[in-house]
Amino acid sequence: MIPWITAETLAPDALSIASVGDAPRGFGGWQRAVQRQLTKMPALYDSLSTARVTAAVLAVRDRAEAVDLTIGTRSGPHLLRARPVLGPAGDVHAVRLWMGPSAAASESGEPPAAVGAIWDLQSQTLAVPSALTQFGGMCAEEYVPRMSIAELFHRITGFDRHGEVLDLLYDPGQTAPMQFDAAVTDVEGKRGQWRFTIRGRDDSRGQGAWWLIEDVSTADTENRWPTLEYVGLREAHRRAGTCLAVVQLERTSISHWLTDPAPWIRWDYLFRPGDVFHPADHDRLADLGRRVQAGFSAGAIVRTLDYDGSYTPTSVLLYPYPGFSHRPLAIVQFVRAADGSPVQPCGDFRPEENAVPIGYDEQLRHRIAWRMHGHALSR
Repeated sequence: MIPWITAETLAPDALSIASVGDAPRGFGGWQRAVQRQLTKMPALYDSLSTARVTAAVLAVRDRAEAVDLTIGTRSGPHLLRARPVLGPAGDVHAVRLWMGPSAAASESGEPPAAVGAIWDLQSQTLAVPSALTQFGGMCAEEYVPRMSIAELFHRITGFDRHGEVLDLLYDPGQTAPMQFDAAVTDVEGKRGQWRFTIRGRDDSRGQGAWWLIEDVSTADTENRWPTLEYVGLREAHRRAGTCLAVVQLERTSISHWLTDPAPWIRWDYLFRPGDVFHPADHDRLADLGRRVQAGFSAGAIVRTLDYDGSYTPTSVLLYPYPGFSHRPLAIVQFVRAADGSPVQPCGDFRPEENAVPIGYDEQLRHRIAWRMHGHALSR
């Protein structure tokens, strides 16, 4: 079967190969890939130039509309089909291309599901279109237009490149693009396999990164079970009442949970991930971060958002991030502080601001209901 070619267009001058069929190509050369495909079909090679194929792909990118061309050859009619992959703002993040005999088009069908996404550095959220609910590993009840990177990482299993991803997201335009596959699990435990292709952006269209996400799930997508060591360490932290996370010190937000998330902290389904810490504590966390960057540990009592919309005193202990990263990250231990623990004054923070909606409450309730259901089944 003739595969679909996916060309990423994640930056103004970008046009490279993200994948061919189910196989990743990691930003391979565009013209070379087209030439290789044309040489497999001599009749089409004589009638269609790489320049004409490129013009069709660029037309799809610029107009965000599908293109179907019929090309006459000595072996009968052939087709060139090009489909846009749209992002949340209607921009084209990639173009899917298929070339071959007209008779083979029905066998190849339409390309698998794919969407574009946009990471916005200022809000620290990833905007995704609703078409993401068509992917394996994502159910419609979980969908929200924006999610934090911690929420995405929480869905991914068997992945260990968090530092590289964070470097790219928090240093747009300076870090090399990256591509990786990852297994994703929805709230009901259904699994999928997604391919992520990411380029940093720091231009007139925004500061952050543009993403291409392809659904490469198959019926035999491998289930990756956690190791005994991993399960044991999580259970030890749970029994001790401690939770560990990676925190982005510049932006004072949780980037990734290393253990089960702290049950008293509302960190997910937020409009602004930075809201997890009390506004008056952001400067304190920044001060602690400077000590951690110097190679020391540091601790304090801060206020963290809870699921009632108020704040809970939480003891945090920060350690230097052990992995290689260009960005200021820290390993943070969270422990629920005893009632009456002293905290810094609130400053000019107005209590009535708690009444303002802070996140996607309906989806959060759905998620919590499933958590409770899962705990009940495990007893």
